[in-house]
Amino acid sequence: MAERPPVKPTRDPRVTLDDLVEVLLNKGAVLHLDLIISVADIPLIGVSLRAAIAGMETMLEHGMMRQWDEHTRAWVEGSAAREGLDLREGERHVAQMHGGHLLEEGVYTAWRPGTVFLTDRRLVVLRRDPREIMWQSDLSAIREVRPETERSAGGAPRTRVRLTLDGGTTALLSAADPRALCDLLDRALPGVLGGELLPGAAQQVLAEGHLWYQEPRREGPLWRGGTGKLTPGGLVWKSPLDARPALALPADDLLGVRQTSGHSPGGDGTVLELRTHSLGEVRLAATDTAHWYEKLRELTDRGDEPADAAGATALPAPAR
Repeated sequence: MAERPPVKPTRDPRVTLDDLVEVLLNKGAVLHLDLIISVADIPLIGVSLRAAIAGMETMLEHGMMRQWDEHTRAWVEGSAAREGLDLREGERHVAQMHGGHLLEEGVYTAWRPGTVFLTDRRLVVLRRDPREIMWQSDLSAIREVRPETERSAGGAPRTRVRLTLDGGTTALLSAADPRALCDLLDRALPGVLGGELLPGAAQQVLAEGHLWYQEPRREGPLWRGGTGKLTPGGLVWKSPLDARPALALPADDLLGVRQTSGHSPGGDGTVLELRTHSLGEVRLAATDTAHWYEKLRELTDRGDEPADAAGATALPAPAR
């Protein structure tokens, strides 16, 4: 049998920490390591390592850490009782996180902070002190769940959870991790999750996939890997390390796009420069740059932006 060549480490400059975390959460990795440390050809220390690293869903899917998961869920259910949520007979706690409920009474509206509890029967927003259930609904009464992105008074994007209930009534909740809450509700009520609400048109997906965003930082810009989603309503980008999207740009905030030469983790030496009202210039990179450029151009082209010789869309002149 031919001897296998030794395994050599490789380095891909396009891979970021966000990419690694995404792979670990979605697929996982198995490590097998046998190591002997010798001094003067005398073996002194032996290391035998067998490890599996993956997201909890992947672990449970392959039958690992189930006992730990059951014990943790039991502890959390006890914690829910200590927080003041009285579970009904046979009701099981699923998750909880900081959040709130938007109270709407006539012209008066106000956010009421508390803790969002999800059980296998109800969705509840509870205030601890003084103890009060500020809002609740049976899961059977929920007809649609939609993440809804809005801008706060300071201009930062905030994602809320819009619920449509029996009779057409709606409720708006905040949550520490709104995406996770939407996913949990989608698992409990398959088909209830709708597309993201952004100012603009219906949510047909124009482009979706891996996208790098050059995030401005005090010590210098940093490329970060994540998932981008482009709809007629706008562009949303989120890293797997973030609880909220770092970019949530409505369509009317986008002015134009062009391709320029430059170093990027996409590997093709091309960077997408997106001009926006609120953030100025936003730099993006992708492995399929041409596809993203075409779709962004379709969305931002107002019919009066001439193309330059390189085929890039000329950015419209800033308003005077």
